Amino acid sequence: MELRPYQQAAVDKVFEAWQSSVATLLVMPTGCGKTITFAEVIRRRPPGRAMLLAHREELIFQGAEKIKAVAGIQPDIEMADLHAGSDLFSKSAVVVSSIQTQNAGENGDGRMTRFDPADFGLLIIDEAHHACAPSYRRVIDYYRRNPNLKVLGVTATPDRSDEQALGRIFETVACDYEMRNAIHDGWLVPIKQRAVTVDGLDYSSVRTTAGDLNGADLARVMEYEEALHGVVHPTVELAAGRKTLVFAASVAHAERMCEIFNRHKKNSARFVCGATPKDQRREMLADYAAGRFQILCNVGVATEGFDEPGIEVVVMARATKSRSLYAQMAGRGTRPLAGVVDGPETAELRREAIAGSAKPACEIIDLVGNSGRHKLVTTADILGGNYSDDVIERAKKKAETAGGAPVDMEEALLDAEQELREQRERARRAAVRANATYSSSMVDPFDVLDIEPQRERGWDKDRLPSDKMTAFLEKAGIPTKDLTFTRARQLIGEVIKRRQAKKCTYKQARILAKYGYSTDVPFKQASEIIDAIAANGWRPVDTPSETPERATVEVY
Repeated sequence: MELRPYQQAAVDKVFEAWQSSVATLLVMPTGCGKTITFAEVIRRRPPGRAMLLAHREELIFQGAEKIKAVAGIQPDIEMADLHAGSDLFSKSAVVVSSIQTQNAGENGDGRMTRFDPADFGLLIIDEAHHACAPSYRRVIDYYRRNPNLKVLGVTATPDRSDEQALGRIFETVACDYEMRNAIHDGWLVPIKQRAVTVDGLDYSSVRTTAGDLNGADLARVMEYEEALHGVVHPTVELAAGRKTLVFAASVAHAERMCEIFNRHKKNSARFVCGATPKDQRREMLADYAAGRFQILCNVGVATEGFDEPGIEVVVMARATKSRSLYAQMAGRGTRPLAGVVDGPETAELRREAIAGSAKPACEIIDLVGNSGRHKLVTTADILGGNYSDDVIERAKKKAETAGGAPVDMEEALLDAEQELREQRERARRAAVRANATYSSSMVDPFDVLDIEPQRERGWDKDRLPSDKMTAFLEKAGIPTKDLTFTRARQLIGEVIKRRQAKKCTYKQARILAKYGYSTDVPFKQASEIIDAIAANGWRPVDTPSETPERATVEVY
């Protein structure tokens, strides 16, 4: 199976990370083929057997299937009544097992003791944001008795609280491929969000349990008749016949919504939950994929391991404070239709193919009410991984004040970032002092380059830039005192990007900023401006018409 460029790059980065660490993390959004990616890692694995851990039956069988397709190995499955081969002639080079099975056993021994850690060179943890739980730590510690073991965690979009915890398990992050990058690269469809206000919907009385909205409290709020109709009626109108997936707060909630949907349009909706018999569930999902009904209401079933590219509308009738859960739910609608992006060779052509397809975007319907003290997750959170909190909050407001109209959230984030940059620039202009003394040591490089500092991811907290990174920045003329790893990495990326675009260097930009000129100019033009300033006794000069007008920038 041929890997996409970003998948191949991710695999290469994993092996590169293992040169300096034992355990590394791969972050890749839902719909981008993380299973195929780690199956390729297994194909190229270090010496020894490989163990894949997951927590749901669907992920177990999906992983085994992809490993066979990509690596050409039929894995053994260790789960419930299924047992992996143990003798020399029958055991597979790969074992796929559930975390529950690994921990199962009398006296706390666990079925993991059936396996010798010395036999395994690779341990992969699917949905690795769960890896902080004691059950996972116990299994990881068991297999890490082998000092030669390499560990790979794979996850989509972890919660910010999870990021820091994951940093204690995984020493490095090999690859962090953001959802917005995947959309820009033309591998996922754009997301448009509708914020639909539901009268009487009030989350303020809902308690918080284990970091998310309490399930029983949330179900009680959503099962009120007013809330039920407040969800169903706008969904029927806005979905307009498109394939729709609804996430419900409880079985009763899903069942009632399904009943009301079918009142509006006969046989348009069905519901599925964990108690739905497996044969019935498979038949229902097959009917849904075939378009035999429009709306699937589900409770905790269609979050992980459920792939249906035809979904165009996702309804969040189950509010959450969990970024990872929201990303899993939204990710059910971000896959493009089959075959649309596999032919075009460039990002631009893939985006054009998506725009011209029967599914040009995924629409997320968020239900807005009184959230009280809760900070509920929206699409701005899952697309804004590296954006600052201020940018994300401003983008959320754009969706909430759009009067129910669909908002392109990538555009909203970009607009919010630009607005904050302009706001910061106006504040600098208001504070500028006419005869300020310039000192290079006091210049903020982010002000000089006119870029917004990215949010520090939890796994990079307290991490310092390497000597190589520091040397690169100092050679470019950028002060490195007190720089964090995240900021150093962002500045290096900006320097490289400016070189590729043939824009002025940082050293040129610093001089331009000192004298109040724009720093977003080509290298040659910057040289001409600086030469003119020098010829004028290092005083600002009137700019010719083709030169950008001077802007007041505080650099003292």
